[in-house]
Amino acid sequence: MVISLVSILKFKCMKRIILYPLMTVLFVGIAGKMAMTQVAKNQSDKQLAKTQLVAALEPVSVINIAQNTKNIDEKTALNLVWKLPLVQRKAKEIEQLSKRTIKVSAIVESVPNPNNPYYTVRVFEDDPNNYNFTIYWFRVFQETGVIEALDVVENRYVSLDEWRDQIRRRN
Repeated sequence: MVISLVSILKFKCMKRIILYPLMTVLFVGIAGKMAMTQVAKNQSDKQLAKTQLVAALEPVSVINIAQNTKNIDEKTALNLVWKLPLVQRKAKEIEQLSKRTIKVSAIVESVPNPNNPYYTVRVFEDDPNNYNFTIYWFRVFQETGVIEALDVVENRYVSLDEWRDQIRRRN
């Protein structure tokens, strides 16, 4: 009886060693084949859709239009910033409070280059007796003239709408 019990245990051990890995390989192979079939079907469907799209577009003639990108110049960038209502209000406020002894000015601090497509414009108090204190920083995108303001709290440029909202919340 001991011999037959040992042979049964050996058979069960062999079953675990050989049969289970074989069954795993079989199941993985079947699942892989099903996945490959689905991928092939999806690719076939995509190719059919592309072919139908191309066939639908063939009668249409394509016209290539070159877009002229008119870059703004330094003077335009400066004027765009200077004409902002918040800049004008701040300039009037400072001039009135200083009894016209302090003027507000703006200057282009940097021009676009291959790494940075923006004009950087600084708005500052132009006090002839003291240091010129910066009020605002802006950047103007050279291709479109879109203006962004520097959020000095977070040290990042934000849209003018976001900047105005921040000023309202802080006041």
